[in-house]
Amino acid sequence: MTASLRAKREGLSVCYLEIPGGAEKGKVRVSPLSGTTRLLRGLQGLVVFQMHRGRKVRLRKAVRASQPGPQSLPGTRADSALCSLPSLQSPAAAASPAPSEGEPRRLSAMERYRNATEVQMSQMVLPCHSNYRGELSIGQLLKWIDTAACLSAERHAGCPCVTASVDDIYFEHTISVGQVVNIKAKVNRAFNSSMEVGVQVSYEDICCGKQWNVCKAYATFVAQGKLPTKIKLKPLVPQTEEEKIEYSIAAERRRMRLAHTDTIKDLLTNSPVQSEGENRECSTVVPAEQTRVESVELILPPHANHQGNTFGGQIMAWMENVATIAASRLCHAHPTLKTIEMFHFRGPSQVGDRLLFKAIVNNAFKNSMEVGVCVEAYRHEMEVSRRHINSAFMTFVVLNGDGQPCTLPMLKPEPGDGERRFKEASARKKIRLDRKYVTSCKHTEVPLSVPWDQSNKVYLSYNNVSALKTLVAKANWVLASERDKVKIYMLEEDKFLSIRIEMTISIDATQAFLLLSDMGRRHEWDEHYVCAELVQQVDKDDMIYHVISRTISEENKPQDFVILASQRKPCSKGDPYVVAFRSVTLPTQPAKPEYTRGEILCSGFCIWQETEELTKVSYYNQATPGVLAYITTNIAGLSSSFHSTFQACEQFLQKHKEDVSVRLQNL
Repeated sequence: MTASLRAKREGLSVCYLEIPGGAEKGKVRVSPLSGTTRLLRGLQGLVVFQMHRGRKVRLRKAVRASQPGPQSLPGTRADSALCSLPSLQSPAAAASPAPSEGEPRRLSAMERYRNATEVQMSQMVLPCHSNYRGELSIGQLLKWIDTAACLSAERHAGCPCVTASVDDIYFEHTISVGQVVNIKAKVNRAFNSSMEVGVQVSYEDICCGKQWNVCKAYATFVAQGKLPTKIKLKPLVPQTEEEKIEYSIAAERRRMRLAHTDTIKDLLTNSPVQSEGENRECSTVVPAEQTRVESVELILPPHANHQGNTFGGQIMAWMENVATIAASRLCHAHPTLKTIEMFHFRGPSQVGDRLLFKAIVNNAFKNSMEVGVCVEAYRHEMEVSRRHINSAFMTFVVLNGDGQPCTLPMLKPEPGDGERRFKEASARKKIRLDRKYVTSCKHTEVPLSVPWDQSNKVYLSYNNVSALKTLVAKANWVLASERDKVKIYMLEEDKFLSIRIEMTISIDATQAFLLLSDMGRRHEWDEHYVCAELVQQVDKDDMIYHVISRTISEENKPQDFVILASQRKPCSKGDPYVVAFRSVTLPTQPAKPEYTRGEILCSGFCIWQETEELTKVSYYNQATPGVLAYITTNIAGLSSSFHSTFQACEQFLQKHKEDVSVRLQNL
């Protein structure tokens, strides 16, 4: 029998909620309709009763605020009544019920979400893990990082995985005995047979409960099956905003890894590298030969992973050990490892192999030194040539009692290869600074216009594309206006105002990409552009333009810009075509007196193929002072120039889409 029929049969005419205390004014009348299981949620200490022939009949008391209450209450329907009582149940309480004292709060679906590839590891730092200072050995930390990352990769792959490379690692803090290391690893993106795993390391002081970040690492793993053929990994679908950002930028990080070796070669070829030693005075000079270290290790079963290969974390730990010894021979003190440059495993090794580790100080700067480490493998048959397993470069400092870096002795390189390593170390230091400055900072922390040169071109392009992809992945966009199928969205975050202009048109995404990535033709549809001249062809996907605008500055002069344009095709199905813009400075394009030099922080296009015939084109712009007034005027509805500009853009795309058909055949 339904609650309403039962109420009618028993003469129950009305139901009440009574606030404890019994005051008549505390009663709330509700209709005697079908029961609801949500009546008691969020209500604590309330009495539910009905009037039966003039007498109050108590039905139930709400004792627990988060009580699930599978039973329904006869003759009640509280939804409408409770919604009219903000003091009894607020929208927040309805969405996430407040627990009663001593009971944990219920989590929302998003709060309960956890990435299926996520692996967490917590380790108490014991004396056996520490160095002479009672601090966690970096070698031991590398073992834990590699283990957690491998387990995360295998969760996604469903098969054994091996470490292919580890990106630069910057260590922000040392960790003492008795503290707890927390490691969180999850797959950011899966490519064909490899995947990127992001690892976040922090430590906590169990006495005070505080936590500090130690480092962040990105490792690449390759799936290995039983057959010699490569395994094709299933795609990863990001869910949260953070996951979408990491997923999107992973493709650009991969591109940067592949270009790393060529970047160093270009710098050594095109830019004369001057050593710091030529500009500083030091009474102590140490021959590089004195820092040389050679050590051999026999791979035993405890050193192997669950696949029978030598554990990558163990190899990295041994490399850190010999590098530390080499560094200590230069400074005659105990050095501290600050940076590990990219590890790249070139081949596997197995139980029974002998690993030969060679380390030497390549260059000593004023406050730091670079140590190079090489790993070779061989069997007991000495006539077989040695196999190159791995190489890495590590940066050490020596800290004084106040934790500040000490001045180091100068290094005298060996003739021949020693001098080559000496120069390469100087080049790597410059690249390391560029990479850390440009790629590790948030794009909002980097100056609007960063000087462009051959040594940092890869990292500026990375920052350009990743900044746009980060903006695209934001979730809090708000529709500001819509007119003639052109939508304008706005986003206020981190003291920045950003806009997104979106339209769906009948054109192939590749055609739209080719037309919109050609800045030389932008003046044909954007009335704010006078011209855009190509001044530097960085590579086939990156160009630098000098742009002259019609916008008049406060100095009553037209604005001009020097803009790096980076274009990217989709890395996998579902990815957009990307055209990203940001300001740079170029020695060949100094500011001119007839123009006011403007700057662009982050802007560009993302182009998605939605159906066979329709393509979604979205334009993004993070406002800088030079364009802020123009953007806010459009958002406020005081101008329609955005709409007219992008209607002109649509007409331009429709008119010229056949022009690029021949170019499409060559893609």
